[in-house]
Amino acid sequence: MPSVPVEFPQHRYAVVIEPCALERIGAIVRAVAPASSAALFVDPAVAETLAPLARAALTAAGYDVVVHVLPGGEASKNLDTARALYDVLLERRFERRAPLLALGGGVTGDMVGFVAATYLRGVPFVQLPTTLLAMVDSSVGGKVGVNVPQGKNLIGAFHQPVAVVADTQVLGTLPARELRCGLAECIKHALIRDPALFAWTRQNMRALLALDADALAELVARNVAIKASVVMEDEKETGVRAHLNFGHTFAHAIEATVGYGQILHGEAVALGMLAATTLAASVGICAAELRSELETLVAAAGLPVRAVLLDDERLLAAMALDKKVERARIRFVLPTRLGAVELRGDLAPERIRAAWASIRA
Repeated sequence: MPSVPVEFPQHRYAVVIEPCALERIGAIVRAVAPASSAALFVDPAVAETLAPLARAALTAAGYDVVVHVLPGGEASKNLDTARALYDVLLERRFERRAPLLALGGGVTGDMVGFVAATYLRGVPFVQLPTTLLAMVDSSVGGKVGVNVPQGKNLIGAFHQPVAVVADTQVLGTLPARELRCGLAECIKHALIRDPALFAWTRQNMRALLALDADALAELVARNVAIKASVVMEDEKETGVRAHLNFGHTFAHAIEATVGYGQILHGEAVALGMLAATTLAASVGICAAELRSELETLVAAAGLPVRAVLLDDERLLAAMALDKKVERARIRFVLPTRLGAVELRGDLAPERIRAAWASIRA
């Protein structure tokens, strides 16, 4: 059973990566969260195809399973949806040992993880990511939260799962746009930590877009290993974990101003990485060629390199609400070369505006 361990001083879990893993989640969950009941919260995109399989596996393992389908979409990741999930648990008197399972993409995982972190002051939860984006990024590391009108993930917690099960077979049915969004996070991981993976991704982009099973499995495993190594080094984002936010300061401002779901998270991250690299090149901490190399790979993945955006003042205002703001300064993760980034919080507004201009359609 291929897996990547994630270990902290007081908590450890495994990220299981294999085809058809959903068929065995009953045994996997039973080993880490034994209880009489389990709640399976489901993304509507997989409610008909994958939820029955997951429910059957849990039932076979002896769980009394409650299934609840979420509204779906980034716009639903809010406190109103969280309240509805609390009601499901409270009405059925779920106890502290009963696990909550998130079957779906990153929105589902973030939402269910947030509810798990706060219901009865914390209950076990299991990530069952069904998108590439969720497999390689949001399902690993314990960041959970909800959006508010002022910004993305401003209400949240660190709450580690007890297990992550990535069934790579489901990627074969992923819509093309969702696959491309996942590739954005893979490109991010490669750029900040692994030049060899950056080259491998470029060389194998055609196979990845064609949903080649072997290429996708290797991509997930290598990216999970990067994400796991970073979060194990810095669980609560006091140091190097902030490097994972490369492109996200711009991306979250795009999502908050354009409207959640209008530009998908991975698309916003692609644009944000390009803007951040423009910013880095403008202050001389990376070569201009890196910006061109990144844009070539982003475009090859079918991700946007330009977008229609709101005016600079609204974008800058959204940036000012970012979680990474410190002492009223917007902090950016900027690349210095392939495989290395640094944090900067001393950048002039005109340089930030020029970075926005570089991705404006």
